[in-house]
Amino acid sequence: MAAQSIAGKYFKFALYLVVVVLVNIAGITLFFRIDLTANKLYSLAAASKKVAADLSEPLTIKIFFTRDLPPPHNNTERYLHDLLEEYAVYAGKLFNYRFYDVSPEEGEITEKTRENQKLANNYGIHPVQIQVVEKDEVKFQKAYMGLVLIYGDLIERIGTITSINGLEYKLTTTIQKMIHKIGVLQNLPGKIDIKLFLSSSLQRVAPLMGLKNLAGMTDEIQAIVERLNRKNYDRLRFISKAPTGEQEIATLAKKYNLMSLSWPAIAKGNIAPGKGLIGLVMAYGEKTLTIPLLQVIRLPLIGTQYKLADLDQLQEAIGSSIERLININEDLGYLADHGTLSLARMMPGTPGRQAPDAATSFRSLVSRNYTLKNVALKNQDIPQSLNCLVIAGPTEKFSDYELFQIDQFLMQGKSLALILERFKEVTAPGQQGMGRPPTYVPLDTGLEKLLEHYGVRIQRAYVLDENCFRQQVPAQMGGGERPIYYVPMIKNRFINKKLAFMKNIKVLVALKISPLELIADAVDKNAIKAYPLFSSSEKSWQMRERINFNPMFITPPTSSENMHSYPLAYLLEGEFSSYFADRPRPVKEISDDKKKDAGKNGTNNQPQVDLSRIQHQGQFLARGKPAKIFVMASADMLKNNVLDAEGKGANSIFIMNVLDYLNGREDMAVLRSKEQRFNPLEDTAPAIRTFVKAFNIAGLPVLVVLFGLGVWLKRHARKKRIQMLFEK
Repeated sequence: MAAQSIAGKYFKFALYLVVVVLVNIAGITLFFRIDLTANKLYSLAAASKKVAADLSEPLTIKIFFTRDLPPPHNNTERYLHDLLEEYAVYAGKLFNYRFYDVSPEEGEITEKTRENQKLANNYGIHPVQIQVVEKDEVKFQKAYMGLVLIYGDLIERIGTITSINGLEYKLTTTIQKMIHKIGVLQNLPGKIDIKLFLSSSLQRVAPLMGLKNLAGMTDEIQAIVERLNRKNYDRLRFISKAPTGEQEIATLAKKYNLMSLSWPAIAKGNIAPGKGLIGLVMAYGEKTLTIPLLQVIRLPLIGTQYKLADLDQLQEAIGSSIERLININEDLGYLADHGTLSLARMMPGTPGRQAPDAATSFRSLVSRNYTLKNVALKNQDIPQSLNCLVIAGPTEKFSDYELFQIDQFLMQGKSLALILERFKEVTAPGQQGMGRPPTYVPLDTGLEKLLEHYGVRIQRAYVLDENCFRQQVPAQMGGGERPIYYVPMIKNRFINKKLAFMKNIKVLVALKISPLELIADAVDKNAIKAYPLFSSSEKSWQMRERINFNPMFITPPTSSENMHSYPLAYLLEGEFSSYFADRPRPVKEISDDKKKDAGKNGTNNQPQVDLSRIQHQGQFLARGKPAKIFVMASADMLKNNVLDAEGKGANSIFIMNVLDYLNGREDMAVLRSKEQRFNPLEDTAPAIRTFVKAFNIAGLPVLVVLFGLGVWLKRHARKKRIQMLFEK
């Protein structure tokens, strides 16, 4: 029996050992982690997983990080290890990373360490100085904390990693940028078709229209495509078609939104009645983009004229449209005229010094992920390559043709970020304005009627809120806090969480903002989805007349009945109807001083026939493709005193998330929101606060006493039971 017992123990020991070994082997080969944090901070976001899976060439990451650093830097190194390991799981064999030893051993630098430090310096990774606390003494230490990413022939670096905040976002966006630059065209499964539609019938009327270069346009566009094809890994295919039949022209014009022309018998009957089609269509898969080749303009005293597209601009438009077709376009349009907010305003009299209310922080934030393209709408049309156009605080009136451009930009399924102002601040010039507050004049730029047609009205008022920023008053002025009612603090419960990119935004700061009103009829008519993004508190009211932002002259209403919550930002999505669907379609007008320029490149200032007899149709969408509009009535919220250049504040994250969402990068917006860790306390009633305070002061000690009394009573009862057992 003893021998069997010993054998059984050995068998169990061997069995347990095998199980432990197998569990460890499974743990090494199978990646598994449970992330219990609220925002899944230690798990890869969906966008990061997708970027890792999209690698087409080996990606190598070289990390130069000094070992055994004091907290919190040691935690950063540990987090970086775990993060890169998870990237490797989803990227597979194409993802490689290596930590290089750049730490001296016992104060001495070995030959290997010296080589690694030299390698780091060659990549542009240099040591930074960090603060170390040892034995109650503050010291400074130099440490390497950076990495380099190598993908194909591209090299990107993150020179300093001092915190885990935003690290995943930096890595994912950097990798995504590298993937977009290389590999996308190489692995494109099909060709990008560039189709020229040019009816031969147009050759008969082209000389009369002043279009002398129309005959050679096919060869010129083909040459442009061939030049671009060499730069795009032979992924372009040129196709030339000459539609002839009336039915074919009508079908193609409607399908691709191309310009069609029709004319009666002209030139004393030498030219018979006819129709023609002209336009360039780029197609890849189910996506198509149309590039106009003919522009209709109106010259003073002369009338309607036609102008062919400039070839240099056409080449640029085709190149940019290629990027848009395959989703690697990083351009973001910004309206740079009509008095919009300047992104680089300098203080007068101090060259090189920026004004405190400039918007350079906005420009810096946007430039990290996009290339800002200034659009001067007075002199040019909106480029076809743009997916989104930002219009921030215009103060000058738009012409009907400029509004038409914006309207048709939206109809193409693109996005508008309208950050407008309802009033214009006017200061009296010279000495007359000294000591006098500015006046606020209602603005009427023309965008207001366009916006109302789409479903949102900006009210002529400013929102004031008791839940606002409170300014610290200097001691010499009495001290304490002063409420700045025109700077509402938007708390968590007034922020819409239905959209994923808004979930982790818990507080916002508004500044001189006007309330918005949803026009239900316009929204319902077109089945538009309207999302209120954030609102003021229920303790808000409006300032409509005699606007004065001096805190000394602002007092809340005496009755709460005059206070309401007002929507301050909207996101509209859907198929919008054109503002010009039931109105005459405007054409571009050119001033007298630009007649000569308009006459170049094929425009004839003295037409041989009355061109009003030639009718043009197309290049107009009465109902648009699915598009998005963001509306907020405060351009001040893009200025430096609201946005931080580092992009860590809630307002900065909100603005960038909105732009990402409008550009179809919702996954990146969600990833950025994941890094937002500001968790303000929820508002509680005074009675609840008093109860919690009293409970912490008196309740907890009482509970401890009661618990101790319960333990004593339990022990006393146990002693009694034992005593009674022995007495028996």
